[in-house]
Amino acid sequence: MAKIPYKIYLDEKEIPRSWYNVRADMKNKPAPLLNPGTLQPMKAEELEGVFCKELIAQELDNDTAFFKIPDEIVEFYKMYRPSPLMRAYRLEKKLGTPAKIYYKFEGNNTSGSHKLNSAIAQAYYAKKQGLKGVTTETGAGQWGTALSMACAYFDLDCKVYMVKVSYEQKPFRREVMRTYGASVTPSPSMETEVGKRILAEHPGTTGSLGCAISEAVEVATTSEGYRYVLGSVLNQVLLHQSVIGLETKAALDKIGEKADIIVGCAGGGSNLGGLIAPFMGEKLRGENDYKIIAVEPSSCPSFTRGKFAYDFCDTGMICPLAKMYTLGSGFIPAPNHAGGLRFHGMSTILSQLYHDGYMEATSYKQTDVFEAAELFARTEGILPAPESSHAIKGAIDEALKCKEAGEEKTIVFGLTGTGYFDMVAYESFHDGKMSDHIPTDEEISQSLAKLPKSE
Repeated sequence: MAKIPYKIYLDEKEIPRSWYNVRADMKNKPAPLLNPGTLQPMKAEELEGVFCKELIAQELDNDTAFFKIPDEIVEFYKMYRPSPLMRAYRLEKKLGTPAKIYYKFEGNNTSGSHKLNSAIAQAYYAKKQGLKGVTTETGAGQWGTALSMACAYFDLDCKVYMVKVSYEQKPFRREVMRTYGASVTPSPSMETEVGKRILAEHPGTTGSLGCAISEAVEVATTSEGYRYVLGSVLNQVLLHQSVIGLETKAALDKIGEKADIIVGCAGGGSNLGGLIAPFMGEKLRGENDYKIIAVEPSSCPSFTRGKFAYDFCDTGMICPLAKMYTLGSGFIPAPNHAGGLRFHGMSTILSQLYHDGYMEATSYKQTDVFEAAELFARTEGILPAPESSHAIKGAIDEALKCKEAGEEKTIVFGLTGTGYFDMVAYESFHDGKMSDHIPTDEEISQSLAKLPKSE
């Protein structure tokens, strides 16, 4: 049998023409978004002041299995898709494992990550609706970079609220956004009412995604011709990101390979949800079984230490309530957390699947994550993003378990992007200045005690 190549490519014609909606195969659907005032499920018309109309339809649709990808989006995808599925031969050899390790590499575009898959879709629908522009938040900066690229393509204004600690640590990511025409504001800021309130309550805070979401939503809802777009968490985003999993499955099928274990990093859920979508669909339908693992940072452990409950998606408490695994909307991770996985909650889709036992979750300290990142860079030749490195660490641990048991399993993980704009974090790690802040039970309990009453 011929050796499997290092890179398994699909043809341009094999780019998915439809997004897959895993909710269609879920017996227990994700709980609906609630109006925080009435505690009733949000209706489409109530969301129209925040989101684009067609995106709202995607957000609320739990039954349609496939959504056709517009031709304009497919044409844009062709600039960087299909992305390669890679065999990590050198990493396997270094670990001495009988396991086969594959990774889906999403870093072959200027944004450096998978985020462009949804950014171009959301910008397309905003342009189609005749809007002037969009607002958004960004943590590590991949989403803001991707959205700025997409908005430049469709000639839309783009206002980005960037988590302050990332704004300060990653000036070059910020400058890429500005190169594509976006305005970038460190969050929380004094530009919005909610930003002023957060700063008054938390003087000197370095921010969180929850803070930045609040500011972006306020600006969108108070600016004529603007709507808000989000890079993770929402159902519509996981829908768009399903191209990752669909291509991964097609590439594995092409070489006659079946995954046993699928690993993805988890912050809000966009990468993980996209990667596992078709595999989870098979699992839900009883066609195949897979071990699916979500990997999150120990500094922001919503799956492993959070509560499955209704909570605000933003720190300013102006967004709808979502039922998800959460640490509380007021939870702000330590400023030394080096990755973009800083959201206090998790996708409602993934939260329901995790709650129902269809997937597992684990968390790692960031120094352990960066050790795995360094090993991967030295063996596979790609400098990984800190977010992706959580998945790398998870995959390595699973491969070592295979080594101990003498099992030849196939492991697939998502390499969401590159780490070339994350060198401050790598410098901190190499200089021995990186620390591991893990929130105490008391800190998490205090945050969870402020969850809104939803019943």
